[in-house]
Amino acid sequence: MKIRAIVTGVTGMVGEGVLHESLEHEAVEKVLVLGRRPCGVTHPKLKEIVHGNFYDLSSIEKQLDGFNACYFCLGASSVGMDREEYRRMTYDLTMHVAQTLVNHNPDMTFCYVSGAGTDSTEKGRIAWARVKGKLENDLMKLPFRQVFAFRPALMIPTKGLKRTHGYYKVMAPLFPLFRKLFPQYISTLNDVGLAMINAAIRGYGKRVLEVKDINALAKLDVNQ
Repeated sequence: MKIRAIVTGVTGMVGEGVLHESLEHEAVEKVLVLGRRPCGVTHPKLKEIVHGNFYDLSSIEKQLDGFNACYFCLGASSVGMDREEYRRMTYDLTMHVAQTLVNHNPDMTFCYVSGAGTDSTEKGRIAWARVKGKLENDLMKLPFRQVFAFRPALMIPTKGLKRTHGYYKVMAPLFPLFRKLFPQYISTLNDVGLAMINAAIRGYGKRVLEVKDINALAKLDVNQ
């Protein structure tokens, strides 16, 4: 299977890492970056659409045809944000993009980067976790071929990439210790990207992937 992937959020750390793995992987033949500002990456596989309004994709819809995977890495921090604005930028935006894509590509595998601690019951005390839980649940109701919610925790960044958060750079000397003491909470950004690619190729037994699932899926040999 050859993957034709749409990737969002590539000006952030996770999206940049997923894009990097997609461009390097032999199973990925085409990548469309959908972003609100240029990503600054050039590659023979890569095409880019810069579009300022993700709530209205009507002017670019025809360019979204013919893809069989979406790696949705776009997200906003809830810190300091009004609850309704966070819902609009997280739930409303993602659902609008997903609904547009499924209309054009029902055979698509949609991978959404959620986060550890997301509340699938939608009833917990933490507002952001409820919003992401509802988003995961509603994405899985859409008629895609497959939908996966990825819930990474601490991600070790890929060396050489530009979008690594500053605190990850400060913590870098401690990563080997963290991996030994808390393996259930640690992935590499490389693992996250590979797991998404493998999910599109061969699927997985769970639709919500915690850290241990991400790490296991990343290590599967898709040729077997």
